[in-house]
Amino acid sequence: MVVVSQPGSDAAAEWASGVCDCCQDKRQCCLWFWCCPCSACRLSRTLDQCLCLPLLDVCGCIRPISFSMRVLVRQRYGIRGTMCRDCLCSTFCVPCVWCQMSREVSDRKLPAGLGDLISR
Repeated sequence: MVVVSQPGSDAAAEWASGVCDCCQDKRQCCLWFWCCPCSACRLSRTLDQCLCLPLLDVCGCIRPISFSMRVLVRQRYGIRGTMCRDCLCSTFCVPCVWCQMSREVSDRKLPAGLGDLISR
């Protein structure tokens, strides 16, 4: 059996913004356009993940990293979606996907991981 979507409750949320809504936050849009690898590392650290993973993804070595991070953010915040859509977005819109995840973490202002809880 192939799993294509994350299990969740009926109260699953939607993304706060779409993949192509990069210009909603002009500051983040510029950061992601001009310095995608640095921004991806910063977001990865915010989500308590290894800093090296985004560099492999953004530099084109391994594309599944942005896919995995998108699934992680969706799961952590209870966002409705499918792994198929995550895969497509992450394959064809890498900087846009990272920017969307960054906006989501910023907009939610919820602890993204254990490190955020400890630092408060």
